Amino acid sequence: MPIFRPQRKRPEGSPRLGSTPQAITRQCLDSALACGRSAYPNEFGGVLRADTPGIITDVLLLPGTTAGRRHANFQLYMMPIDFGVSGTVHSHPSGALFPSEADLRLFRHWGRRHVIIGTPFGPGSWRAYDGHGQEVALSVVANVAGANSSQPLQSYRPRPVPRRREAPTRDEGKPTDEA
Repeated sequence: MPIFRPQRKRPEGSPRLGSTPQAITRQCLDSALACGRSAYPNEFGGVLRADTPGIITDVLLLPGTTAGRRHANFQLYMMPIDFGVSGTVHSHPSGALFPSEADLRLFRHWGRRHVIIGTPFGPGSWRAYDGHGQEVALSVVANVAGANSSQPLQSYRPRPVPRRREAPTRDEGKPTDEA
């Protein structure tokens, strides 16, 4: 009797599940930068997850992670069982975008891509590293679907928040008897 083995065909040349990520989504990077800005002057630490193979799409916040002005301690036993977990992200409030000795120990033992963010937590204040602490290029894509397109990402600008104008009350605009 033949055994039914469902197979999911992936497109030719596309990354395999568990492969080293080569891109990060703009939304994920903005979330990491916002978390670092929020935690300032303390460090921030999180885990990167590549939902689509080859593209980092999420920042996971682990319960029990402690942070201070010079450290962020991950509770790795609290990490979900997930094959998409691909590395770490943490901030350096000093603005130094190179790994410390403690960072290098973490990089060597865990994950494929690691992102360090620093002050002023803007679009250019981050660097990506591999498991050996060597700086690598990590491209920023607009979204997961945009990762396969050959067009470069447009310059990023936050959209202005529309403000509602209050409607005038009935009494406004009418002449008054007082004079």
